[in-house]
Amino acid sequence: MSHHIVEAEKLHYSYPDGTVALADISFRITHGESVALVGENGAGKSTLLQHFTGCLLPSEGILKVGGLTVDKENLAAVRRAVGMVFQNPDDQLFMPTVFEDVAFGLLNLGIHEAELEGKVMGALETVGAAHLKGRPPYRLSQGEKRAAAIAGVLAMSPDILVMDEPTSSLDPMSRRRLINLLKTFQHTKIIATHDLDFAMELCERTIVIHKGCVTADGPTGEIFSDDELLKRSSLEKPHLFYNS
Repeated sequence: MSHHIVEAEKLHYSYPDGTVALADISFRITHGESVALVGENGAGKSTLLQHFTGCLLPSEGILKVGGLTVDKENLAAVRRAVGMVFQNPDDQLFMPTVFEDVAFGLLNLGIHEAELEGKVMGALETVGAAHLKGRPPYRLSQGEKRAAAIAGVLAMSPDILVMDEPTSSLDPMSRRRLINLLKTFQHTKIIATHDLDFAMELCERTIVIHKGCVTADGPTGEIFSDDELLKRSSLEKPHLFYNS
């Protein structure tokens, strides 16, 4: 099932001012894996995520999604395969109501009107937000906005779910609801997060990014047990280690 696979080979990216953001990034993420991307602020996590949907294109190297090279020619197909949930849900919510926001992507795909309401309400029910369908996004709490943004992505039935800091600004109940929801998503998940307890609970594999490079890639428990690695990467051991 190659359409769920993400591969990077010697990926480099430099900003227009010459600042190197990613250097020699290589990995292969296969169907159904849940992978955490961790690292300090400025490590390059968000820059890497933007490559998965072609918002940024490599300066050098190759990135493939579902066997397709991420380039200008393949952007439409790549974006159908990858559902991206941004760190700030306000970047994704711009329609007058939640229902219209969730419907927006489906309408662009040409979904027939007869199917639209069922798909939108199904996605909202999945994230526990059906009661928000008529609400304007600007009147939602941060957790409600996050749920609406995720519903908009899930409605598109992506093969690969990519999330940037999904637990930021969430209260404990909303965070737990998100964890339980993501455990039901059976396809590939790639999650950039500072919340290492969240990563421990959800992701069996972790890739550590430090100064634009992959410095570790392996089972999450082993990565977070390595005190020296965590120290070098400006990360702290998850609380779950102290409570077990």
